[in-house]
Amino acid sequence: MIRITELRLPIDHAPEALEAAIIRRLQLTPKDLISFDIFKRSYDARKNVALAFIYTIDASVKNEEALLKRFSNDHHIRQSPDISYHFVASAPQSLATGKALRPVVIGFGPCGIFAALVLAQMGFKPIVLERGKQVRERTQDTWGLWRKNILNPESNVQFGEGGAGTFSDGKLYSQIKDPKFYGRKVIQEFIKAGAPPEIEYVAKPHIGTFRLVGMVEKIRQEIINLGGEIRFSHKVTGFDIKNQQIRGIYIEGQPDLPASHVVLALGHSARDTFYALHDAGVFMEAKPFSVGFRIEHPQSLIDKARLGPHAGNELIGAADYKLVHHAKNGRSVYSFCMCPGGTVVAAASEPQRVVTNGMSQYSRNERNANAGIVVGITPDDYPGGPLAGIEFQRQLESKAFELGGGTYEAPGQLVGDFLAGKPSTEFGSVLPSYKPGVHLTDLAQALPAYAIEAIREALPAFEKQIKGFSMKDAVLTGVETRTSSPLRITRGPNYQSLNVKGLYPAGEGAGYAGGILSAGVDGIKVAEAVALDYLS
Repeated sequence: MIRITELRLPIDHAPEALEAAIIRRLQLTPKDLISFDIFKRSYDARKNVALAFIYTIDASVKNEEALLKRFSNDHHIRQSPDISYHFVASAPQSLATGKALRPVVIGFGPCGIFAALVLAQMGFKPIVLERGKQVRERTQDTWGLWRKNILNPESNVQFGEGGAGTFSDGKLYSQIKDPKFYGRKVIQEFIKAGAPPEIEYVAKPHIGTFRLVGMVEKIRQEIINLGGEIRFSHKVTGFDIKNQQIRGIYIEGQPDLPASHVVLALGHSARDTFYALHDAGVFMEAKPFSVGFRIEHPQSLIDKARLGPHAGNELIGAADYKLVHHAKNGRSVYSFCMCPGGTVVAAASEPQRVVTNGMSQYSRNERNANAGIVVGITPDDYPGGPLAGIEFQRQLESKAFELGGGTYEAPGQLVGDFLAGKPSTEFGSVLPSYKPGVHLTDLAQALPAYAIEAIREALPAFEKQIKGFSMKDAVLTGVETRTSSPLRITRGPNYQSLNVKGLYPAGEGAGYAGGILSAGVDGIKVAEAVALDYLS
């Protein structure tokens, strides 16, 4: 295959224009082009240029070797890399005969899903332990908090089939290095499960919550069809570790489960499991994360600021943004998990605490845009060992519950009042989307002073990049504390815990991913490490 990069076409081009452009670019006759695939499509929407799609194409042609020689000095035409996925192993006979224990995956979020799927595809018949419920039951429980102010601590935005990524924008892009194209494997499995085919090539693919629900169910069924088991409402309470080797798992209300290979795909909110691992002596360390608020603007304001005359073009969709500011007090403030045309959601997993997150549907057609505006913090801000970050999060979430009125409403404030240092009393043109509701107050009480100072400096700075960003009646909603895991369950080059053989920390909860795609990629990597260890 031949890869062509930077192939530009008007955004409203006819479908047949792409093939014609490939033929022109490669200086071919039509009969010499055998086939082609779109590897990537992005767009150039700068205000001073014509709106255009920019393609990366993989083409199959006749006389490929001669063509590559002819374009040897053109860095936009080269041989395509091998992006197909290759399994590293097949399950040994000892698993089929019962002489070896089946691998166990704890957690069925994106990381656990792909660890279990790849293990199942290699014949290892994994056992998955998920503390929450199946995705449709879980969705009903989540709506219970959003509509009735009732929190189920074991079935919510954080816990249950699909993990926290189910109630998000469903973003499927990442900045991780991926030389083996594991991300492509993740994308292709999602498409097989019902995702729109375009996610394979658009620059910033997303799926949306409603579509994710059905896709997760289909992947679960494939794992089961391949001999795997998914055990819902199985909460892990402890670990049997002897001579620095995992021997088994303790499960609430269930018999102990013997295990020699355990994937810890916990997610970033499995706080009680982190404590159980710490009590069992598993090595872990505190790591940096970020805290802040959600901010909401009219999506039309963001579209106009980012796309100018191209705002509202259906072929582009709702605009997003990514912002960073380095404050005078040494703190970095940045936008996190930006959700175009989305909503701010209640993401608490513990009673009497308030946590926010953002999500969008595939259409991204809600009135508001929202994003986290968060401040980076380090273990120096919460000294006390590897679990200190959890307690720091809990303090902020409990304070948010109090400031919100003690009903799971979230504390909120208009941007103009936040910058002026006075409590808000009524909403303006921007109505918050958070359910169960937003209680207006003074958010200066919700975060440490250094974070408030940094955010107050950042918002006017962001105004210089996006006109209207610091509009007076934009809404801030608190608090955003679950940007990433506050600890890392450190692993070695073999993907196993530094001090417990057979224990494989993985994904967001272990501190090795951030988002659906990177978590899925890490699940694949760990599944491969587990498979290879069985064969060693």
